[in-house]
Amino acid sequence: MKKKIKCSIVGASGYTGGELLRLLLFHPRVEISQITSETYTGKAVSFIHPNLRKITDLKFTSINDLKPSDVLFITLPHYRSQEKFSQLKKMAQVVIDLSQDFRLDPRFVYGLAELHRAEIKTANYIAGAGCNATAVILGLYPFYKNNLIIPEQTVVEAKISSSAAGRQLSLGSHHPERSGAVRSYKPTGHRHVAEICHQLGVKNIHFSATAIEMVRGILMTAHVFLKNPLTDKDIWNLYRETYKHEPFIRIIKQKTGVYRYPEPKLVRGTNYCDIGFEIDKETNRVVVMAAIDNLVKGAAGQVIQAFNLRFGFNETTGLEFPGLHPC
Repeated sequence: MKKKIKCSIVGASGYTGGELLRLLLFHPRVEISQITSETYTGKAVSFIHPNLRKITDLKFTSINDLKPSDVLFITLPHYRSQEKFSQLKKMAQVVIDLSQDFRLDPRFVYGLAELHRAEIKTANYIAGAGCNATAVILGLYPFYKNNLIIPEQTVVEAKISSSAAGRQLSLGSHHPERSGAVRSYKPTGHRHVAEICHQLGVKNIHFSATAIEMVRGILMTAHVFLKNPLTDKDIWNLYRETYKHEPFIRIIKQKTGVYRYPEPKLVRGTNYCDIGFEIDKETNRVVVMAAIDNLVKGAAGQVIQAFNLRFGFNETTGLEFPGLHPC
């Protein structure tokens, strides 16, 4: 019997922690050692994550009772990981953090396999990318990599589901306030801009975020302006060449039908990033669309993909779910 990797999750009561636990419980090479929550210490996992009833009898423990494991996944709120890192890094050889705290830290490898596969394979510290950043970077990377667009003219808008805000309650997440809303909540100054710029190698990008009434998912729409005209075939070949070996990138380009562009609903629960595009020949503009599940490819699934790379497993292990239709 092949040896299993002992994994613990710090901060497992949040949406991202729960999704990570759900996926790891079905990973054939993982053994869950501990899951922590200061608020729900001693309570059964199913008290907070009812989808895991009869799947596991794990209970939440306190971070103060954490024992060493092979891998430590940290899903604490932003800024909390930095506060506790000196303590937590002693608990495992490999630390994978899902907050924003270490995405620009040179000690950490950025967790997007599509950009940093080689570095991830030998990294002991891995920082998961932001969910919005994941959609933007994967959608636009081929254009920036090949210097095909005018970078300072790129304009991006992301429509974001409610789970991206986390479990913590606020007026904006209160049902009477959120229901039916299409709310521009970060037209400028979004915290993911720094990591997007860092990964794409640019000084700035024009990014806005809009909250919509959807529980899971992100639809990123970007407007990029070409330096020289390109055809549909040129751009198709650009994406195919960049992502031809990527198991979780799907290029969506159909001339007709309801599903001719990326749609967050169709990647719900999956680790896929669906990317599509449309050329505006009158303005030399390309509209790029990317859809992901913010809790999977934008968080838990992404770091499991990195975990698989780090330990030499098949990259898709534990992430094979193809999604549901209809749903």
